[in-house]
Amino acid sequence: MDRPRSTNADGQAAVDLDGALVLGRAFAGSTRSSRLDNMQIMAIKLENIGIAVRDLEATISFFTDLGLTVVGRDTVSGEWTDTAVGLDGNHANIAMLQTPDGHGRLELFEYIHPEAIESKPTRPNEIGMHRVAFSVDDIDKALEAAAKHGCRPLRGVATYEDVYKLTYVRGPSGIIVMLAEELKKN
Repeated sequence: MDRPRSTNADGQAAVDLDGALVLGRAFAGSTRSSRLDNMQIMAIKLENIGIAVRDLEATISFFTDLGLTVVGRDTVSGEWTDTAVGLDGNHANIAMLQTPDGHGRLELFEYIHPEAIESKPTRPNEIGMHRVAFSVDDIDKALEAAAKHGCRPLRGVATYEDVYKLTYVRGPSGIIVMLAEELKKN
C-alpha cells in the first residue's frame, strides 16, 4: 500500500505523513546522497523523549497542568534494565505522559539507584538535547500553568513573523520547555 509522503524542496519524498522518516532520496544533492541512494528505505518513528528528573511527582504535575496525560507508571529494575540502560543496579520510578493528540510522549525517570547526578541546567546554545517543544492553543494560559510551578520564560514571549508566539520556559529539574502558539490558525 502506498502511503502519502511530503516532499522536500526538490519534490522528492522525504517524510511519511505519519511521521516515519524515509532514508535514501531525502538527502539527494548532499555529499552523502550517493551512499544513501544505495541504502534500503528504513522507516523510523519517534517513540518518546526520556528525561531524568529530580522529583517525579513535581514534574508530572507541571506537564499535566500543561495538558499532558499520564498513561502509565512503573518502577523498573533488574537485569533487563541494567542491559538496556547500561547502568548496573538500575532502579527507577518512571511515568509515561502523552500529549492530547496521542502522538507525543515523554518518559520521565526518577532514579533510585544509581543515585541521580545533578548537573547544571543546559543553555539553549549548548550542544546536546536541551529542550522539549509543545504547540499550545493559548500561550498565556500555558504560561499561567507553568507559573503555578515557579516556571517563567527565560526572557519573554516573542512573535515570529506574525506566525507564532513562542517562548522558552525553565521547567522542573532544569528542563527547557518551548511553548508555541500558532497565530494564523486555519
